[in-house]
Amino acid sequence: MSKHQKRLSVPDSWPVERKTATFTVKAAAGPHGEQGVPLLIVLRDVLGYVDNRKEARYALNQGTILINGASLDDEERPIGMFDIVEFTERDEHYRVFPDEGGRLALSPIDAADADSKLGKIVGKGQVPGGNTQLALHDGHTLEVDDGSEYAGSDSIVIDHDDEILAHFPYEEGALVTAVRGQHAGEIGEIEEIQVTPGSAANNVIVSQEEGDGFETIADYVVVIDENFVKEDDEETVTTAGEDTAAAEDPTDGGDDE
Repeated sequence: MSKHQKRLSVPDSWPVERKTATFTVKAAAGPHGEQGVPLLIVLRDVLGYVDNRKEARYALNQGTILINGASLDDEERPIGMFDIVEFTERDEHYRVFPDEGGRLALSPIDAADADSKLGKIVGKGQVPGGNTQLALHDGHTLEVDDGSEYAGSDSIVIDHDDEILAHFPYEEGALVTAVRGQHAGEIGEIEEIQVTPGSAANNVIVSQEEGDGFETIADYVVVIDENFVKEDDEETVTTAGEDTAAAEDPTDGGDDE
């Protein structure tokens, strides 16, 4: 497996300019799978707070950058959908959210909302002792005493101690956002869930108060609540632009020092 990552071949969700240089940083093993964006890209290409890997390492070592409430020291750690990114010295708090075209963007949130994060349930099973284990979209797992009320594709909001604060069932009438596909970033209510016999993917028809609505694959939607709907005067941060993207050196594992 190559240690390098070319910009032209990064996933569509990565908010990077593809023609400013040949290489970019390669994501380390971690949550979110192939859709995870290296933290360095968030700090450099999206926010423009650092110019290179060396500056990112220095910033992380200060312990003032938190991901889901925990400080990190790995600039290659993947960041993905619904993660909470905080800069304590700047008093800035962001939620990773899908933008139009499927790119991950940072949506500003209040400090009170940074104490919890949303997760989509993608797996459920019983563990020794009788508890139920819930697997979330980012690879995180947690145990609950009674899992009967939770089902696949439901969403839950958990705090940093894995306490469930809210539960949003996947059902008709639920508010959802598309996180992948042609309609990534769009929000609406589930009008109909179409169950397809056999191995083909189920479809979801989503209606919108302002818009024509859309149809997409069920796996592409996540149930949310009104707190996730961006106000008209709020702006998401998608990329800091070409000027902040330094020329990468492939001998450094895909990024500059």
